[in-house]
Amino acid sequence: MTKSLLIGTVSFIAFSIAATAHAQEQQPDSAEAFAKIMQRLERLESENQAYKARLQEVEQELDAPTVIQTTVSPVAQVQTTTTNTTSDDGNTGVVKFNHSYAYDMLDTTTNINSKQLLLLENKRDGNLDANSVYIGGAVTAIADYWSSNRDGKFGYLMRHPTANNQVGDTVSEATIHSAQTNFTANIGDWVSAYGEFLYDPEQSFGGGTNTDINRNQIQLRQGYVVIGNLDKTPFYGAIGKMTTPFGLTDTVNPFSASSNWHAFGGLANGVLVGYNKNGFHIRAEAVQGGAQYRAANVPVDGTSVPSKLNNYVLDANYTFDFGYGSNELMFGGSYERGSAYCQAFPVIHFDACQDANPAWAAYGRLRLGNFTFQGEYDQTTDVWPGTFNPTAPLDIYPASKVSSFSLGGKYTTRINDKRTDFSLDFSNFVAGPDGAPWERQNQWVLGSALFLSDSVKLFGEGVYVEGYSPLNFISGGNLPPDETHSDADATSIGAILGVNVAF
Repeated sequence: MTKSLLIGTVSFIAFSIAATAHAQEQQPDSAEAFAKIMQRLERLESENQAYKARLQEVEQELDAPTVIQTTVSPVAQVQTTTTNTTSDDGNTGVVKFNHSYAYDMLDTTTNINSKQLLLLENKRDGNLDANSVYIGGAVTAIADYWSSNRDGKFGYLMRHPTANNQVGDTVSEATIHSAQTNFTANIGDWVSAYGEFLYDPEQSFGGGTNTDINRNQIQLRQGYVVIGNLDKTPFYGAIGKMTTPFGLTDTVNPFSASSNWHAFGGLANGVLVGYNKNGFHIRAEAVQGGAQYRAANVPVDGTSVPSKLNNYVLDANYTFDFGYGSNELMFGGSYERGSAYCQAFPVIHFDACQDANPAWAAYGRLRLGNFTFQGEYDQTTDVWPGTFNPTAPLDIYPASKVSSFSLGGKYTTRINDKRTDFSLDFSNFVAGPDGAPWERQNQWVLGSALFLSDSVKLFGEGVYVEGYSPLNFISGGNLPPDETHSDADATSIGAILGVNVAF
């Protein structure tokens, strides 16, 4: 269309000039003819300007449907790709990619239960635009080797520790541990919708082996609406399916979750209200009752049916900024009305409880230059009834409270201009008295991570686990009366290599 218009314009101008020259030859001495020629030239010039303006409009219309822009965020210094599309009715929608933001939101080692605040901070800092939809995703692939002193008993919890998945005293694998996709839809300056889909056959609660179709499903891991604008108010709120604000549950490990997360990291339906200003971050969440997705259970009329909003979680922390770079100290505490540790013997996870068993947590994190140190302690306020086996000879072990403790450190440096982390972490899970087969499960992790970019991480871990205490039938009930599959003397050791890629 553009070439035809140009050719037509040039031809018309050439013809007009030729006609003008011919008229001059025929009437060289006529003043009247000369005046007509000037009028024609002026008219031609006006028409030529109109053709040029129309040509520019046509070119803009041809280029309008898709525009790809690459910008660098002034705060995060990350690449953002934008695709603008115009529909037939004239409405304009914007789909964008922010790789660093996607990595942070899908990272399962940091900010685990404070993603809503992380989202709002990114909006405040200019990393997320209003009236835009951000699409992201992440894939974590691993290869590992494990050995145990007990056949089929591997206490490492990043893979369900059941005989369905580990046979013998040595196991190995190369697999996709998890794959995630997410979206963040910002509607104006105040409202955002967030959804996260997860594929995780290694940790799925489905039955069968890791290749069973029941474990190879995609779920909406989290989904909620956030209302808030940190430029206008320190208050914010969220409603939907989200992690509960109990404890820290973060880890310095590049991959393996801490025992605190495995034991007390909650995931539930609820409504959350938060406050964040001058170093204070305070949250309160009303949580749906019954047995929730993870680590929350309050009976509803003696059942596990989630038909009442009768559980809650409270959390408050304070961050003291030393004023020298990123040096800071954060400490806080949490309380929840109903933890997961309330079932009677024999313990079947997600079953109904007779009474709620509250829990509390205390945690802290210190950042000094390239060093990060953090610790956490969580504990139920009452004993877990199901940890008492009433049959001899296991009846000598009384019911116990449940607790979890972690302490870890990380050093961050740069090697060949790439961020590199070295970490060491200890965490444990205690569910029985001294000498009980289900007394405890300790986890040591020595890790290293190399970041090829803000959203690509190579990692390696060496892991040592003492004890084997799966929650289901932890004190017996699925074997002969005098037996339990828990084993405090079981040990397993493994090595893991992996890569985490987000987009």
